[in-house]
Amino acid sequence: MELSNINWMLGAACLLAGIGLGVMGYHLMNAGARNVQMLRQRLAERDRQLAELRDGVGDHVERLGSLAAALNKEVSEASSRLGAEAPQRADLAAATPTTPEVESDDDVAAPRDYADGNRGTLSEDFGLKQNDADAPQPPRY
Repeated sequence: MELSNINWMLGAACLLAGIGLGVMGYHLMNAGARNVQMLRQRLAERDRQLAELRDGVGDHVERLGSLAAALNKEVSEASSRLGAEAPQRADLAAATPTTPEVESDDDVAAPRDYADGNRGTLSEDFGLKQNDADAPQPPRY
C-alpha cells in the first residue's frame, strides 16, 4: 500500500473514533440531565404534598378553635342555667402541679465508686477466703 492510502485510512479511523466518543459523551451527559429532571419533578411533587398538608393542618386548627369556642359558650350557658358562676380561665401558675418536698441532703448519701474502709471491693484480697493463703501453690515453670 501507498503512504497516502494509510494516511486516508488513519484519518477515517480517527474520525469514526471521534464520532463514537462524541456520541458516548452526549449519551452520558443526557442521562445525567434526565436524572436531574426526575429529581426536580419529585421535589416539586413533595413540595405540593407539603403545601396540602400545611393547608389541612391550618383548617384543622381553625376547626378546633371554633369547637373550643362553642364548647366554652355551652359551658357558660349551662352554668348560668344552674345558677353557678361561669368558669374562668385558671392561672397557669396555680395549674401546675407542685413538686414533693425534697429530703434534706443529710439523709441521702452521694453514690460512690469505692467501699468504706480498707476492705472494700477494690482491695486485692476481696472475695478471697482466709484459708486460701495456706493452700498449696501450684509449681511454677
